[in-house]
Amino acid sequence: MMNIARRRAALAVGLGLAAATLAGPSLAQSAYPTKPITIVVAYPAGGDTDALARMFAEKLQERVKQPVLVDNKPGASGVIGSAYVAKAAPDGYTLLLAPNTFAIAQFVLKTGGASSYDVLNGFTPIIEADTLPMFLVASSASPYKSVKDVVTASQKGELSYASPGSGSPMHVLGEMANKSTGAKVVHVPYRGVAPAINDVLGGQVPLTYITLGPVAPHLPGGKLRLLAVASKERSPLAPEVPTFAEQGYKGLDVEGWHGLFAPKGTPADVVALLNKHMNEIVRLPELQSRIAQWGAIPTGGTPQALQATVAETYNRFGKLIKDFGIQAD
Repeated sequence: MMNIARRRAALAVGLGLAAATLAGPSLAQSAYPTKPITIVVAYPAGGDTDALARMFAEKLQERVKQPVLVDNKPGASGVIGSAYVAKAAPDGYTLLLAPNTFAIAQFVLKTGGASSYDVLNGFTPIIEADTLPMFLVASSASPYKSVKDVVTASQKGELSYASPGSGSPMHVLGEMANKSTGAKVVHVPYRGVAPAINDVLGGQVPLTYITLGPVAPHLPGGKLRLLAVASKERSPLAPEVPTFAEQGYKGLDVEGWHGLFAPKGTPADVVALLNKHMNEIVRLPELQSRIAQWGAIPTGGTPQALQATVAETYNRFGKLIKDFGIQAD
């Protein structure tokens, strides 16, 4: 009897230890986070992605009661920082806030090896943070007040448009617009948004395709004009601006976006917690107001919705970049 009792006691202890071992990771994970979280931005400090990441970091830190830091790892149109996060430990402590360039940069740069990452399968999506409508913008020094004006002028002589760089979503939109409208507008690439806008303001280049934030300060004084928005519907940020479709030109529905990602294999409960916090953050009136100043519209939603957005961008833009023969400078 004593042996049987001892065996039962030993078995109970063993089962208890096994249960504790199996439950250990889940219990430990439920305490997440227990140390600082880093949001990687694959671009220099000062841009819209960096500013958005710092705003999210501030609000997320208040909720998780741990420091949330922003780490800028620029280079190769965001590929370096994105690849860094893809290789990070999948524990929820290294995240990536990326614009839609994340999904198309490697088509343009033709990177490979250690510097690359798997857009569709190499990350765990958390949330689509916002969308950014894109506009055709004209200098006030130009006579253009509609898309038709641009198309007609381009067919009579050489006309050009500025973009923040070869292979940028704005460049792709410009080539899509040429194809859709029959315009012949020559692409002039710049190294970033600021120099492109400066030359449009100065009248050196009459047109640009761009998001609203960088040009908004120049609209009230009439230095720049919004001719069209490349969305299915008019943007709530500029409801007076007609879509390309309204002006007779179909198929020009191109928006930018920002998404928050973690490395592939990040635990589902960590993703769910981050998604919950971020959905609450993007609904804050203060944050919505600040984002609107940058020409963005808060989105939110499920990780699956972000995955679908990434796949749509990757597949659609990949084909367009190949068809147009677009490469980075």
